[in-house]
Amino acid sequence: MLTNYKNTSTERFLRYVQIDTQSDPNSSSQPSTLKQKDLSKVLVQELIEMGVKDAHLDEFGYVYATIPSNSAKNVPVICFCSHVDTSPDCSGAGVKPIIHPNYQGHDIVLPDDHSQILKLTEHPDLAYQYGNDIITASGTTLLGADNKAGVAEIMDAAYHLVNNPDIAHGTIKILFTPDEEIGRGTAAVDLQKLGADFGYTIDGETLGSLEDETFSADGVKITIHGVSQHPGFAKGRMESALKIAADIVANLPKDSLSPETTEGMEGFIHPVGISGMVETATIEFIIRDFSEEKLHAHEAKLKEIMEGVLANYPHSKAIFEVFEQYRNMKEVLDKTPQVTAYALEAIQRSGIEAKQMSIRGGTDGSRLSFMGLPCPNIFAGEHAFHGKHEWVSVQDMEKATKTIINLCKIWEEKTQ
Repeated sequence: MLTNYKNTSTERFLRYVQIDTQSDPNSSSQPSTLKQKDLSKVLVQELIEMGVKDAHLDEFGYVYATIPSNSAKNVPVICFCSHVDTSPDCSGAGVKPIIHPNYQGHDIVLPDDHSQILKLTEHPDLAYQYGNDIITASGTTLLGADNKAGVAEIMDAAYHLVNNPDIAHGTIKILFTPDEEIGRGTAAVDLQKLGADFGYTIDGETLGSLEDETFSADGVKITIHGVSQHPGFAKGRMESALKIAADIVANLPKDSLSPETTEGMEGFIHPVGISGMVETATIEFIIRDFSEEKLHAHEAKLKEIMEGVLANYPHSKAIFEVFEQYRNMKEVLDKTPQVTAYALEAIQRSGIEAKQMSIRGGTDGSRLSFMGLPCPNIFAGEHAFHGKHEWVSVQDMEKATKTIINLCKIWEEKTQ
């Protein structure tokens, strides 16, 4: 167990969430919004003030920092990573964080919109928070626990390591990324400059969770070329691309293969955008599953549906394009089992039951793993993210910080 430990994660978190860092999927700049750098500049200054001398922000919005080794051993270099941006799905401007002390199972009514109520029946993970202090926003914005909880926990751990040199550890790298929420969190990361051997994202949900498996993900774009005619003279001639697109969506399975009908290890086909006119229309999909074989099977199913619909429109055609997005990081992590094993031990050493889990989604760690930095995902304690009911507990953040510190100790201890 850790001694001489003074937690700073809550104080940091309450400050960080008040800085608007929402990313923008419609922007082509890097980072997608300059305001993400507002938090990153604060983080660099705080790291420098605590003695992390090389902390800096690059032009692409990445924060890099190093806590030098204090061990005589040749310990592998490990990195801790979180993202500074918040989701475009809900406003992150003017966040007013509120601490609700000593939760006892009651409804939490958010003060700026009394229709926003956190109920135990709707948020079952609250059942594990009795006696804890719950942090929410005020009801008009998201909170930003995804992923400012992780940012605060990494900063807290760095502060503790710098101020407790008796804790032996190898070289520790810190990486804060922009634009994770729009799928571009690793777009311009410099892994050579980072110089880490293994990594951990601190971006998970449930206390004690260690996620070493993600969806594999592709995007599909169907471009439909119909037949346009003057509507007054269209009988037997017009084949509307919009109607073809609508028919394709309408022919998707109703009781399976969709986000709203799947859970656990089940994948899905999900239309995320449709646009166009009579002559040309497009549908965009995301395809998800845990195995690449099933991913391709879902794509074949979608193509079969498209071709079945087109059979009713003999003069129209469609282009079916597949775009690889990310792959299940487990195939990389299974080659370096100690990365996951040490994380599980660190969680247990922090007095928490470790839970090895899969993510119905992706993380920066998924992409980093395939870029050469094996990188599972450790819990940050965030819940109900991307919406006004987002919450985190003070105690879960403190335990995440302790897990990070214990993980640094374990890597040093295990090195011969």
